[in-house]
Amino acid sequence: QVQLVESGGGFVQAGGSLRLSCAASGSIFFIKAMAWYRQAPGKQRELVASITSGVGTAYADSLKGRFTISRDIAKNTVALQMNSLKPEDTAVYYCNVQTTRSYDPSAPKSDYWGQGTQVTVSS
Repeated sequence: QVQLVESGGGFVQAGGSLRLSCAASGSIFFIKAMAWYRQAPGKQRELVASITSGVGTAYADSLKGRFTISRDIAKNTVALQMNSLKPEDTAVYYCNVQTTRSYDPSAPKSDYWGQGTQVTVSS
C-alpha cells in the first residue's frame, strides 16, 4: 500500500499564492506519474496538472502560466505552486500517484489518492 500526505491548503485572497505538497510513502517500487486534481462543490473532479517519471508535465489549459507542478523523485514528493489565485480556484485539491511494480511501460498501474486539502480563494 501507498500512503499520501498532503499539506499546504488554506485560505487566501484573490491574487495570492499557495503551495501544496504531497509526500508518498509505503510499498513503492516505481512512481510512474504524480498529479494534482481538484473538485469544486457541485462539480466533477478535474485534472489540474501532472508530472511523469521523465519529468514531463501537463496542465489544464485554463491554468497554464499560473500553476506549476514539480516533483522530487528521490523524496517521492510532488508540489503544486499556485499563483495569481482566483475565486474559481476554490476547491478541494487531491494528490494522485500512479505506481507500477516494473519498469516495463506496459506494466499495470495502481492509483492512490490523498485525503484532499481545501483551498479557498476570497474575492
